[in-house]
Amino acid sequence: MGWLGAIIVGGLAGWLAEKFMKSDMGVFMNIILGIIGAIVLNAILAAFDVVGYESTWSWAYLIVGFIGACLLIAVFRMFRGRSVR
Repeated sequence: MGWLGAIIVGGLAGWLAEKFMKSDMGVFMNIILGIIGAIVLNAILAAFDVVGYESTWSWAYLIVGFIGACLLIAVFRMFRGRSVR
């Protein structure tokens, strides 16, 4: 996936995570959380040798970005002292 595709999918994954986790981060933070969340979760899945979703566009990339962004929001809340809803 190219840079533009990663930004679009990352933004969508971050936005979905924002709505799911009921946080108000803003558009720029949504994109960052989606992209970094996908990178973090991809690294975790690669450590456990889970492969098969690294194709160009796939729903799996969006799902991985969404889950990763949700994890990052939860970690961010823990460090800020908020409870995870």
